[in-house]
Amino acid sequence: MKLHSFIHCLIATLSGITLIDAYQPLSGVRVVSLQNADPSGKPTEIDVGEWLSSGKRCVVFGTYAADFNAIEYGQRLRYYWPKLQESGVEKCSFILNCQPEAAKLLKEVIDLPDSIEIWVDNEGKAGRAFGVERGWLPENDDVNPFLKLFGMLFGLGAWATLPAVIGGYIGNPFVAQPWIEDALAVGQRKGRWPDTALELNADGSVKVNKFAELPWVGSWPRRPLELATLRLQSMIGISLSKWKELAPDEAALEAGVLTQLGGCLIVSNDKPIYEWRDPGICAVVNFEDVLKKI
Repeated sequence: MKLHSFIHCLIATLSGITLIDAYQPLSGVRVVSLQNADPSGKPTEIDVGEWLSSGKRCVVFGTYAADFNAIEYGQRLRYYWPKLQESGVEKCSFILNCQPEAAKLLKEVIDLPDSIEIWVDNEGKAGRAFGVERGWLPENDDVNPFLKLFGMLFGLGAWATLPAVIGGYIGNPFVAQPWIEDALAVGQRKGRWPDTALELNADGSVKVNKFAELPWVGSWPRRPLELATLRLQSMIGISLSKWKELAPDEAALEAGVLTQLGGCLIVSNDKPIYEWRDPGICAVVNFEDVLKKI
């Protein structure tokens, strides 16, 4: 048990007050909201713990804006947000470890709806308070952060990276991931390559998914190469082409956000009902599982 968890439980036992460990550490952790501004137009700060204290709410702890995990979280949220609302989730926030302009650009390129609140936390304090994984050698300042990131691609400090990447190539005959087609369509509408996986109607809706025409595996809920194609599209069309605008700044790099992973928390009536902390790169929350549990 973590020290802060033990302390919270001890205080609760002595005082007779039940503390919610899942988000109690977020009390007093402040982030900048892009949606809310004071009369002068200056963005306002949000206390994450206080925001979670009422209603049924979801917060996604993203990573830096050019990162695979941040992009994929946004793509999944875009598709699943209406379904989360149908399950009773009243509000959703997406925290990004970047500056406001980078968050605005990422919101635009993945076509996130305005109803999802975008918060920025440049140095990743909220994620660390929630207890996300820090990656390989998080406390070693003598190792270049990009070298640490390279090691994580092979599973160092991020054991689920290789399974998640390989899964994008081999597909899954059991678990559907319909968000992939939606994200591919967004990418094609915005001119990102590869742009031949789908045939789109004039209004931008999907006419034909060519992965569904593959022999034997085209009927799988998640076809082989489908997710890998989306990730290639995201890497070329977002991460690399917009790296200068989306990359973490010096303060963020010093705080370790280049290797910090993300997570997801859903709270209802002052009680956490779902928690997830990414175990690797590309290993983000499966909202199909979330919907079953909330």
